[in-house]
Amino acid sequence: MVNKRVPDWLNSSLWSSPGPQPSVQSTSSSPTPLNEDDDRSTRSATKSSTVTVSAIKAGGSASDGDFTVERPGSMTAAPAVIRAETRHVPTRAKAEIRDPLSSTNYHSDDENGSSASSTTTSASAAAAISSAEDISRQAQLCQELSRKIINMGEVRRLASQGIPDGAGIRATVWKLLLGYLPTEKALWPTELVKKRSQYKHFKEELLVNPSEITRKLEKSVILDDEGTVIEDKGALPRSEIPQGEHPLSLGKNSIWNQFFQDTEIIEQIDRDVKRTHPDLHFFSGDTPFAKSNQDSLRNILIIFAKLNPGIRYVQGMNEVLAPLFYVFRNDPNEENAASAEADTFFCFVELLSGFRDHFCQQLDNSVVGIRSTITKLSQFLKEHDEELWRHLEMTTKVNPQFYAFRWITLLLTQEFNFPDSLLIWDTLLSDPEGPLETLLRVCCAMLIIVRRRLLAGDFTSNLKLLQNYPSTNISHLLYVANKLRATETVNPKAYPLADSQLTTTIMDLVQQAANYKQLKKGANEATKTLNRGISEFVVMAADTEPLEILLHLPLLAEDKNVPYVFVPSKQALGRACGVTRPVIACSVTSNEGSQLKSQIQQLKDAIEKLLI
Repeated sequence: MVNKRVPDWLNSSLWSSPGPQPSVQSTSSSPTPLNEDDDRSTRSATKSSTVTVSAIKAGGSASDGDFTVERPGSMTAAPAVIRAETRHVPTRAKAEIRDPLSSTNYHSDDENGSSASSTTTSASAAAAISSAEDISRQAQLCQELSRKIINMGEVRRLASQGIPDGAGIRATVWKLLLGYLPTEKALWPTELVKKRSQYKHFKEELLVNPSEITRKLEKSVILDDEGTVIEDKGALPRSEIPQGEHPLSLGKNSIWNQFFQDTEIIEQIDRDVKRTHPDLHFFSGDTPFAKSNQDSLRNILIIFAKLNPGIRYVQGMNEVLAPLFYVFRNDPNEENAASAEADTFFCFVELLSGFRDHFCQQLDNSVVGIRSTITKLSQFLKEHDEELWRHLEMTTKVNPQFYAFRWITLLLTQEFNFPDSLLIWDTLLSDPEGPLETLLRVCCAMLIIVRRRLLAGDFTSNLKLLQNYPSTNISHLLYVANKLRATETVNPKAYPLADSQLTTTIMDLVQQAANYKQLKKGANEATKTLNRGISEFVVMAADTEPLEILLHLPLLAEDKNVPYVFVPSKQALGRACGVTRPVIACSVTSNEGSQLKSQIQQLKDAIEKLLI
C-alpha cells in the first residue's frame, strides 16, 4: 500500500524553533545565498533534460571530458555508475571553523524544521537551552574520558548527540570510536608511540625518491687488495648499477619503473589536495600553515595508495580525509596536534575499511559494491515512504545514482557546510552498527525532509534539488534519521533481539574477545564451538538473508544450554569481529584464565533475562 502522508513525528512542533548554528569565520564578506542558478562545479549541472557529470576512469584517475547522461525517460539502457567530480568550488559559503556548536542560529530548510517564522525570543531561548545541553554533555564526556577503562557505550551515546568541540574532546572521542585508541587509558601512551613510529617508517620507506636510493649507492664501501675498507664517494660505473635501480629498467621490481607508474596517481592527488575546501584557510592559501596541511594530506594519500595497490587512490578520498585531519590538527594538546598526520592516517584507514569497496570499480556490481549500497538506500526509502519512492523512481525517473553516489562515497562532506558535516560525522562514527547503516538512514531522511518539493517537481527540478541540497537544520535531520531506525521492522524469527544498549555492550565484548583470541566468526565456526562445548554465548545478525540459514544455531544452543542473542546488523557484527565484511554469526569461547571472564558472565546473565 502506498504511504499517502508524512508520519506524524516528522511534523512535530519540536522543530518549529531554530537550533544552534555552528560558528564560522567566512573568507568572504558575507554568506553566499543558496541560488539554484549558481555555477557549482562541485556538483553535476542540470540543463533542461540532460545531466552532465565528470566520470572517473578505472584506477581512480579523472577523465578530461564530461560524460553526458540523457534524461532517463529517453534511455534505452541503464546508465553506468557515475563517479562524479566532487570538489572545486564549494556549494555554499563554507568557512573557517571556531566551534561548530557555539552560536545561535540555524539556516534550515523551508519545511519540517524551518526556522523562518521563529521569533527572536524563541531563538534565544533555544540557543540558551542548547548551550546548557552542550556544557552538560561536554562535562559528561570529560568524565567518561577520565576513567581508567572507557565505557564505550556511554561515549557513543553522548557522541551521537553531537560533540562539543572544546578541550580536544572531539579528537579524542573520534580516535576511540575508530578503534585507534584502546579502551584502557593506561595503554594510550604506548599505543600512540608505536603507531606514530610505524607511520614514520612508512614515510621513510614509501616517500623516498628513487634518485636518493641511487645516490646512496654512490657512497658504496669497497675493499682494496690488502682488505682495507675504502669509502668510494664517486659515481658507480654503469655496469655496477643493479637492474632494479637503473632509471631505464622496465622490470616489475624496478624502483624506477614503479616510480613512473605512481607519477600519474601522485599528480592526481596533488590536484585534488589543492582543491580541498578552497574556502577554508586551514586547507587553502599560500601561508606556511596551509601548505604544511596540504603536504600532510598528500603524504597520507600517497602512502595509502602504495599500501593498498588493489584500490590505490580514487578521487574523493581527499574529501573523506579532510575532516579527520582538521579535527586532529586542531587538538589543543600540542603533542597530539604535532602528530596529527600519523594519527589521521590510521584513523583514515579504519574509517575507509567500511567503505573501501565503494571505491573499487571492479566491485561496483557486487553485493558489497556501490550499486548494491545505492539499491539499499532505495529500498529504505520505499519502506518508509513509498509514495515518494514511486514519484522519484517511477514517475520522474530520477535514478538514485545521479545524486546518492556522491552522498555515500564522500560521506555527505559536500552536501553541507563543514561544521555541519562534523556534527553528522559524530553520529556516523558513534553508531555501534557502523557508519554505513547510519549514513543510509541520514540519506533517506534527507529525501523525506524535502518530500513536498520533490513530489511537486519534475525530473529536472528534482535532480537539481538533490544535487544542490538546501540548507537544513542538522538536529532535525539526525532526529528524522533516528526515527527511521526506530520504525524499521525486524524479522520476528530473530528472537531474542538485543536493544540498542545491550547491542553496544555485546559489540564491545565481541571486539575484546577478538583481541584476546576468544572469538570464532561465521555460522559454521559457531556451530563447531557449540558441538565442542567451548562456547560461552552465540551472537547472530537479525538482518541475515535468508534468516533460515542461522535458525539451527538457537536450537543447538538450547540443547547445549548456551545463551544466544540476535543483534540488528551483520555489518556492525563484522566490524566488532575485526573484519570489513559482514558477519552473520559468531561465538565467544571459554578460557578459564581470561581477563574477560567476569564481563562474559555479566553479559550471559543479561542475555538469559531476555529469554524469561
